[in-house]
Amino acid sequence: MPIGPKGEKRPADVIGNAVHVMKILTGEIEDTIPDDGKDHDMASRIVNRIQLTSDGHKAYLEAVERAFGADIDYAMLNKIYGASSDSAKGRYSPAECVGCRKERIEGSPNMAHVSTSYAERANLTMRMHNRRFTRLTNAFSKKFENHAHMVAIYAVWYNWLRIHKTLRMTPAMAAGLSETVMDWTDIVEAMDADAPAPKRGH
Repeated sequence: MPIGPKGEKRPADVIGNAVHVMKILTGEIEDTIPDDGKDHDMASRIVNRIQLTSDGHKAYLEAVERAFGADIDYAMLNKIYGASSDSAKGRYSPAECVGCRKERIEGSPNMAHVSTSYAERANLTMRMHNRRFTRLTNAFSKKFENHAHMVAIYAVWYNWLRIHKTLRMTPAMAAGLSETVMDWTDIVEAMDADAPAPKRGH
């Protein structure tokens, strides 16, 4: 088992996973798709069959089919909005939600657990910690590459460095990918170690 910079023991794939995530999110490497047509980056990281809920965006249909095929319990939750009142017109916000329609797409999802609340909570956390995602902000990334780098930094911080109150540890530790809390020194050292060696002059 490898030893971290502070002498702690770590699983062999901890550093590699963090660096791999950074590289995929920044576009330095592409996430490959095997011949079976499934997006293994998602499906191969999940041990058990899962239940998934998305909103009604049609792009999710193809994405979920490509990633999981029939090996998933998948449902869509479509929110139904009422007409906007005159006082609300012109505001950057949707009309009042007056109901929801749940639709089974694949497998046998438990309809009592069909919800987008967890994803929406994750979206809110992203906006609160990364101002580039705040609505109506002028703090957006001017270059796509910078936006991708910022998303990568956030993803690594959220999963590998941040102790979550509900877990009392990092998500990486809860998932068994790490035995200790990482810090930015660990990440930078891992990135430096993973960088190709400079070519020597002739």
